[in-house]
Amino acid sequence: MKTKKKILYIALCALVAAGASLALTAAHAGKPPVNTEGGEFAIDGYDAVAYFHEGLPVRGSAEFSATYNGARWAFASAANRDRFRAAPEDFAPRYGGYCAYAVSQGYTAPIDPAAWKIVDRRLYLNYSKSVQRRWESDQARHIRAADRNWPAVLQ
Repeated sequence: MKTKKKILYIALCALVAAGASLALTAAHAGKPPVNTEGGEFAIDGYDAVAYFHEGLPVRGSAEFSATYNGARWAFASAANRDRFRAAPEDFAPRYGGYCAYAVSQGYTAPIDPAAWKIVDRRLYLNYSKSVQRRWESDQARHIRAADRNWPAVLQ
């Protein structure tokens, strides 16, 4: 009987430790995989598809929204929303919409939706136009570094 109690005690301790570990992990899980720091929507509520089809940042509307990768995305039209839903990986910005330069340096930062560039059919956003110029000064190196750092920078 003592052996059974000992086994139950050890099992109970293991369960308590596992629960505490999960709680700590959840409490320190880091940033979400998509940048929603500007409010309720990803990438400050701008339409990710518009960068490709209109060639400029366009504010989206809650009327035309979709959910992807744990975040709500806003679009300027139902057509753009439907394009996004059909192939979100083609339109969602790299690094979850966090500043591409910051990710290349090993951290995350918010973005200015007007500081953007499409490279090899991928959308990259930056903190500001001056940071974007720094990122563009050696764009290929910064993209390689950001690719290495992503998604570890979220922790």
